[in-house]
Parts: sequence; structure tokens; C-alpha cells
Amino acid sequence: MLYTQSYQLYKYEHGLTAAEQRAADVRAGETAAALAATRAAAVAATTGALRLCLGWAFRLGHHARPASGAADAKTASAQVLSGVR
Repeated sequence: MLYTQSYQLYKYEHGLTAAEQRAADVRAGETAAALAATRAAAVAATTGALRLCLGWAFRLGHHARPASGAADAKTASAQVLSGVR
């Protein structure tokens, strides 16, 4: 709805009637509810996608196995460090 600039200025200076204020409050509430629903849907979609990606990446039994030499090197260094004490 478009109003002339003079009418908008009049409304700014004199305020809204009670009915106009109630209508504005209803519109603001509807807008807030729509934004909250949109935000909740976006968060749910993002969380679901993240859960799928992380579930795939960290699935048990699918980790890369270290080479046998690398495992021995880790064990040997731990033994040396514990012997230093």
C-alpha cells in the first residue's frame, strides 16, 4: 500500500490509531514466526548434512592403517621416552 509523503509525515507526527497499531503488531508477529521457521529449517538441513558428512568420514573400520614401520617407530619412541625418566 502506498501513501503520499504528506500522509506519511502526518502519521509519523501523530502516531497510529489503536487498530493500526494492532494490525502492525500482528504483521510483525507473523513475520517473526516465519523467520523463526525458516531459520529452524535451515539449521536442521545444515545439521543433517554435517551429520552425514561426519558420519561418513569417521565411520568405524574405515580408518587408514599405518604402515608397519610407522607403528614400530611410535612404539620405540615411547619406550625411549619412558626409559629417560
